[in-house]
Formats: sequence, structure tokens, C-alpha cells
Amino acid sequence: MLKPLGDRVIIEVKEEEEKSVGGIVLTSASKEKSQSGVIVAVGQGRTLDNGTTLPVTVAVNQTVLFEKYTGQEVKHDGKEYLILHEKDIIAIVE
Repeated sequence: MLKPLGDRVIIEVKEEEEKSVGGIVLTSASKEKSQSGVIVAVGQGRTLDNGTTLPVTVAVNQTVLFEKYTGQEVKHDGKEYLILHEKDIIAIVE
């Protein structure tokens, strides 16, 4: 199990569709990285200069949208995850 530190979260990125809107099958090289995923772990929060901890506002199992080209991709137990700071999350999908 991976445990993020500080205000980082671990996201399991959703797979993109393999067809375009017009029905054209896309190769894996032409597919863009998805910008949504499900949070699988959250850190304790960001420590402020005065020593207090600002808790993370997102939770495990929430689907979120995040900024493109952000975070660190990692593999663990055969799965791919994205580790990023909470500030890189732009929306919660409800």
C-alpha cells in the first residue's frame, strides 16, 4: 500500500475511450492521458509555517479532475497511479 505524504493524493487514472467521436479507433500513441481518476489514498495535509496542519479537502473514492501534465506516475503491485499535490486537483465529480 502506498501512503502519500503531506498534501499529496494518489489517484488511479481512468482509461480513455479507444474511439474518437467520429468512431475512428485510436492507437495507444495518439491517445491523450486522461485528466480524471479516483482517489485511492490521501496524505494528512500541508504543514503551515506556524506548525499547524491544514487537512486535505478531498477523500478516498472521490472522482476528481486534475491538471494536465502534472504529478508523478508510479507503478505499484502491477497498477499505475498518479501522485500529485491537492492544489493540482481542479474539481470533484459528483
